[in-house]
Amino acid sequence: MTVVFALYNGFLGMRHASQWHGAICVYYILLVLLRGLIIAAAKKISSRRKNERAEKKVYLTASFLLLLLNLSLILPLSMMVRQQKPVNLTLIPAIAMAAYTTYNVTMASVNLKKRRKTSSGFVWLLRTISFIDALVSILTLQNTLIMVHSNGQDMGMLPLTAMTSAAVWIAVLILSIAAIMKGIHGEFHPRC
Repeated sequence: MTVVFALYNGFLGMRHASQWHGAICVYYILLVLLRGLIIAAAKKISSRRKNERAEKKVYLTASFLLLLLNLSLILPLSMMVRQQKPVNLTLIPAIAMAAYTTYNVTMASVNLKKRRKTSSGFVWLLRTISFIDALVSILTLQNTLIMVHSNGQDMGMLPLTAMTSAAVWIAVLILSIAAIMKGIHGEFHPRC
């Protein structure tokens, strides 16, 4: 679903020359690639005999990459806060974003609950990434709704946009840093 959402944002970015949608497309593609790398590394490690040092290295590398990826969100978020919206969208993209966001938040919430019960560090990290994906989809939906109902000149949404963007970005960074700390302190069991 995330790949489809990324491609849809890419389509909107190209069709409407929207830097916001282009940046979000790139973010989601990189997020999918990071998930794929974690899964591939976990499978490769599990096929060999147990090597905790290699497992920890993969976990920490993935966690640091996640942090860097989430730090890069500052570009699209600053565009959103400054309301750089060169395009007015129709209701169809808003409905598509709402459907994806609803699905994503529901699945991430269910998996987040399961995350507490898992002993696998890689599964824990993948579920954290899913929750981060859901948080960013909320911001994407918010931006799309603002685009649908705004002419680009209305600055009335600026305080709300700034507060929600900051809150979500801080939450995303906290989750990213928590993953790193979990790896540094060895509070995980990477076996999938």
